Amino acid sequence: MYIDSHAHLFYEDFHSDLPDVIRRAQDAGVEAMVVPGTTRETSEQAIELAERYDFLYACVGFHPHDASKATDKGLSDVEEFSKHPKVVAIGEIGLDFHYDFSPRVTQEAVFKEQMGIAVRRNLPIVVHTRESMQQAIGAVQEIVKRHPAWNGEPGSSQGTNGMSRGVFHCFTGDADEAKKLFEIGLYVSYPGIVTFKNSPVIETLKSIGYQNILIETDSPYLAPVPLRGKRNEPAHVLYVANKIADVFSVEPSEIGRVTSDNARKLFHLKSPN
Repeated sequence: MYIDSHAHLFYEDFHSDLPDVIRRAQDAGVEAMVVPGTTRETSEQAIELAERYDFLYACVGFHPHDASKATDKGLSDVEEFSKHPKVVAIGEIGLDFHYDFSPRVTQEAVFKEQMGIAVRRNLPIVVHTRESMQQAIGAVQEIVKRHPAWNGEPGSSQGTNGMSRGVFHCFTGDADEAKKLFEIGLYVSYPGIVTFKNSPVIETLKSIGYQNILIETDSPYLAPVPLRGKRNEPAHVLYVANKIADVFSVEPSEIGRVTSDNARKLFHLKSPN
């Protein structure tokens, strides 16, 4: 069984055939899907999807592209949304210094505001980075330093002091950066980029192992080889698991077991019957 830890199923790409997309995922052995919001509106849509499907879960937040839209009211709404029982994290939040669709100073302020929501609500975070890895890691390190009890889980094996604070999704950092995240209780997650030709993340994976990772599709984006250029969907998370299994010469079911256990711990998901 597998868990797609990051799929934007509210996008228009899925409006015409979402039930079929869900069925294909279940047929492929995907037991749960986590749907991160990117704005106030899509956060609400993620919750609506999670209400419709027992095995879907929502995250709420403003993506860095939309940080300029994160008014005080919008951030207050995100915090209120986070009280819904199917909301499992604050996300997708972070920093994107590649496109700069929102000014960097605004991105940084909104990122910190939303991490503050996560601390108050004792929820993990789902972090997006692009050309901003060091800044994003530094911001999270500062929050952890200021709030060492955030999302504490005594007895957990994840991170330091039994913490499980979040995940850097679609991780493109190096091994040292990954280890900094592990030290403060965060996972890293890999989508279809692991299947791309000459992907540099393979060397990082070899260095860090697979014990502290999640897998995802980032649907509808980043379709894996051999489906590049097509719409991505949760059933395709198996291509990610298969590639990682090849890297470590283990069965795909082993990658499914470890990454699903990690996702359940991080997001407090129900175990399958």
